[in-house]
Amino acid sequence: MELELAGDELKSVLNRLRRAQGQISGVIRMIEEGRDCEEVVTQLAAASRALDRAGFAIIATGLQQCLTDVENGARNGETNEQMRARLEKLFLSLA
Repeated sequence: MELELAGDELKSVLNRLRRAQGQISGVIRMIEEGRDCEEVVTQLAAASRALDRAGFAIIATGLQQCLTDVENGARNGETNEQMRARLEKLFLSLA
């Protein structure tokens, strides 16, 4: 399954990933500067949430595309059970 993100979806995911990238850079800088542990953990948690949200947005788009594929019969020989197992694996990778 190839991921196809349309304009607004792509922009939203990229914004979330850029936000996470900035937050991770901030965490690195904070550690190098010897900043307070609570501040570092708070910033790290924010980066983690941004990455999770981007991942969930990508998976939601993938689900939508899979459903369209199933409806169109374009599953390339993949059974519903195989597709379900693959999608479950994706969800669990973010858990």
